[in-house]
Amino acid sequence: MVLIQMLLPTRSAAGAAFTDELLQRTREELVDQFGGLTAYTRSPATGVWTSPRGDVEEDKVLMIEVLSARFDKEWWRSYAETLKQRFEQETIHIRASDVDVLDN
Repeated sequence: MVLIQMLLPTRSAAGAAFTDELLQRTREELVDQFGGLTAYTRSPATGVWTSPRGDVEEDKVLMIEVLSARFDKEWWRSYAETLKQRFEQETIHIRASDVDVLDN
């Protein structure tokens, strides 16, 4: 199995909170595609990074996870583009790890 994790921002670059509708649409798409997900929505994590200009930037993010039998890199690249537009981002961090699932 592959565990796919993505970090989604809670606010736009201008600081406006995203509507629940955007997260709900993303949730529905992922459930339709993968049959389920886990969303860590109660306490947003803080992401900190250095921009190409050298500035330290910070964002509040939500972790979304899905399990899949395989990682379809092309599908995820396309979906990342959709999410970049939806959440007004330059990039969406998505990572995939092989995992052993004990209940299978």
